[in-house]
Amino acid sequence: MLDETKITKAIIEESTARFLDSLHVDVAIAGGGPSGLIAAKYLAEQNKKVALFERKLSLGGGMWGGGMMYPTIVVQEEAKPILNEFGIKSKEREGQYTADSIEAVAKLIAGATDAGAKLFNCISVEDVMIRENKINGFVLNWSTVDIAGLHVDPLTIEAKYCIEATGHPLEVCKVVQRKVGKLNTPTGKIEGEKSMWAGKAERLVVENTKEVYPGLYVTGMAANAVFGAPRMGPIFGGMLLSGKKVAEDILARL
Repeated sequence: MLDETKITKAIIEESTARFLDSLHVDVAIAGGGPSGLIAAKYLAEQNKKVALFERKLSLGGGMWGGGMMYPTIVVQEEAKPILNEFGIKSKEREGQYTADSIEAVAKLIAGATDAGAKLFNCISVEDVMIRENKINGFVLNWSTVDIAGLHVDPLTIEAKYCIEATGHPLEVCKVVQRKVGKLNTPTGKIEGEKSMWAGKAERLVVENTKEVYPGLYVTGMAANAVFGAPRMGPIFGGMLLSGKKVAEDILARL
């Protein structure tokens, strides 16, 4: 017979154990969109300890909605091998590839978890830990605390490297700029994303994937937003390639 208190006990104990096991990680990721999930997968499959925190209930970022809620995404030729690696079916159309956006998100999430990454939803990164001019952790709180405007103190996790993959909001870099005053950009500040230009944005999102403050990397649309590049719309190849690049860059340093 089912016992409601045993159900409650199982949920609390298992969830608490997962969180406690993530207090000290190799890499912490803010944002569970496609670039964050890709980075988590490539890092975790190399036996690195990875924790990803998504402020919303569901992971996947803007990929769920495809283009204007038509559940289809487009990727360019260079990103096709990543679709294949995750088992995401695609169709060739005039030199580019289409895929079902819902299938793509589901398989990205499955790929990251199967590789061993720990994924947490409904948790926001509200601040960073800085020691000796290097970011070495995230300050976390429940997203509902922020939404409700409650005065509830956060908790902290430690990481050797941190990744901002929050997309357009660029939440972590805004905190860092406010706290330390300077980022590794041409002006030392957040440049802000520009209007849509898919061709240019897809190239730049990979080029802009880099360390913007000691210990903090940017990936995906966050990379273009911090460096003042255009947005790209419902083409996601650059996001996938950016997530792979940030994982490779960090693996070279771990």
